[in-house]
Amino acid sequence: MSVDQSYVERNRAATQRIRDLVARLSDADMQKPVGEHWTVSVALAHLAFWDGRVLAVLDASEKAGNLAPPTIDVVVNDISLALWRAVPPGEAARIAIETADKLDQRLEALSPAWVEQLAAFNMRFLVRALHRNEHLDEVDAALKG
Repeated sequence: MSVDQSYVERNRAATQRIRDLVARLSDADMQKPVGEHWTVSVALAHLAFWDGRVLAVLDASEKAGNLAPPTIDVVVNDISLALWRAVPPGEAARIAIETADKLDQRLEALSPAWVEQLAAFNMRFLVRALHRNEHLDEVDAALKG
């Protein structure tokens, strides 16, 4: 199976979208609601967390020599909400950008065999733009009001 290499540019574009969003946000914007429970800051902390999860999958897999994703329960979003809310908005923005950049670099450096394994397991692990843009669309809609 050959994986479409457009994920590299899509991920870079989504990371740049985070960077551009953060550059124009005020502290008040970072506290605007996004949906029922989230704020813009929470959305950024959430993105950093889930990009970090893919980094953890890559770390564990590289050590094991094959794809070895640690299990994680979907309920982690609910459990993490209070922690994400406690993260200062500027830190949420910084962490989201740094983690996205780090993950983009790791994904771009993967061998074709690793890319195929990751894509076969979960395409959203490879094409992080899918997850990032989903939440960035929500943030944009909330900021528009």
